[in-house]
Amino acid sequence: MPYVCVDNLVKKYGELTAVDHISFTVERGEIFGLLGPNGAGKSTTLNVITTLTDFNKGEVVIDGMDIRKDKNRIKQLIGMVPQDIAIYNHLNAYENVKFFASLYGLRGSRLKKNVLEALEFVGLSDKMKEKPRKMSGGMRRRLNIACGIAHEPRLIVLDEPTVGVDTQSREHILNSIKLLRDRGATVIYTSHYMQEVEEICDRIAIIDKGKMIACGTEPELVSMVTDVKSIYVETRLPVGFDLEAFCKKIKLMPGVKGVKAEDYVIRVDISIGQNGTERIIQEFINNKLPLDNIKSEVPNLDTLFLTLTGRELR
Repeated sequence: MPYVCVDNLVKKYGELTAVDHISFTVERGEIFGLLGPNGAGKSTTLNVITTLTDFNKGEVVIDGMDIRKDKNRIKQLIGMVPQDIAIYNHLNAYENVKFFASLYGLRGSRLKKNVLEALEFVGLSDKMKEKPRKMSGGMRRRLNIACGIAHEPRLIVLDEPTVGVDTQSREHILNSIKLLRDRGATVIYTSHYMQEVEEICDRIAIIDKGKMIACGTEPELVSMVTDVKSIYVETRLPVGFDLEAFCKKIKLMPGVKGVKAEDYVIRVDISIGQNGTERIIQEFINNKLPLDNIKSEVPNLDTLFLTLTGRELR
């Protein structure tokens, strides 16, 4: 059974339908990406899942428990890392994490142990006495994460956790999220950075105007808009080489949709489901054509999102 089940979810604010009959599941131990432009209903959906907002219609089940009937038990399972940094500037790093962990009932030696482990996990063990106002933006983001995971939640919701951080902190945060997944946590992740989603998410849902547009793995989403990938081979043709005959031969290969030669580049369009790249390259080698450069191109998430929603994510 999936760890999170959202079925036919509807949330209205007066006449505005913020979430319009959305359904999806999150498997136990996966990183699930939730994408959508501002105003798409993404934050409202997260607020419902984290018990912060009630809803008008539908069903939400987490770890087999109904979110309305077992709200208090579900709260103990969830760690929320909000986009707006939720830490106290008058407390040092250790005190911040201790305060938030104590809200979940942690006390005594276990509380101390979990706080120290959370700070070590985000790379702030040497900053535990430091107050947030003296930290860099990346450190504050990492402290924000420590506050959300110190109680060892089984479901972790991260809303734009890398906004405004440096490259080093971003890599640290992404690696930490993957490690949380490897340790058994289930993660729901939102971001405006498509490269991050491509790097860490097992499956991705795209919502727009309150509706679910698409949901699946990246290859599954790509297959919704195209079944072709393009292979570009830069080469040099010897004098007298019959390029037309060569292209015709490539075009007859299994899965090849088209061949186009322009200047020194030959483009081969092939079905995504076909693993024919090696055969195509071998044909170049058989004809003694030098392989100066080879690249493969399929639609990325940016292109996919634009195609499905008609606008860019940001």
